[in-house]
Amino acid sequence: MTVKDDLIKGYREFRAGGFSEQKALYETLGTKGQKPKVLVISCADSRVDPSDIFNAYPGELFVARNVANIVPPHNIGDDIDSTSAAIEYAVTALGVEMIMVMGHESCGGVAGCLAGMGDEPHSGYVGKWVSLINEVRDRIAAQNLPEEDVTLAMELENVRYSLENLMTYPFVKDAVEAGKLSLQGAYFSIISAKLLLADEAGKFSEVIA
Repeated sequence: MTVKDDLIKGYREFRAGGFSEQKALYETLGTKGQKPKVLVISCADSRVDPSDIFNAYPGELFVARNVANIVPPHNIGDDIDSTSAAIEYAVTALGVEMIMVMGHESCGGVAGCLAGMGDEPHSGYVGKWVSLINEVRDRIAAQNLPEEDVTLAMELENVRYSLENLMTYPFVKDAVEAGKLSLQGAYFSIISAKLLLADEAGKFSEVIA
């Protein structure tokens, strides 16, 4: 069986199962539009699916995924950036009530930056992208942590950094200050399926299942 065959098989199972059970919901979403309350910015990693983690139905989450769940600073350059476009659309067109930035365990983008991939931003798309979090890497390096603690510390700090960057977008800042929008940091452990949420000070605590 080829990869294409696997996809077709999955589609047919979806049509017979999930779609069949939620046909009315799909019809409503298709005719009346979406009204998600949350934008989740998460990693493109195939092991971290926000809809699965939060057991969300179609239409409940507006999701933007990229390598290492990075939010670039506002107006960093003239390059086209899909994450910034998703943020703008979520806030100004959909009127979401929350933006969640969710990092995760064993993040390849973070590991790549730690390995120096971001020091060669002209070597390819990924290097240029993860160079955005060289500052995060430098913050962690300055803490002189034990080697075994560095990756987790950077994965968490990367979420904090992206939350900081969100506030550089004028439409995000205005919505937050008006009380119409909240920002939330999160972290997901792939191995244990544990979810951590950050408080206003940036401290992460596990959500009791």
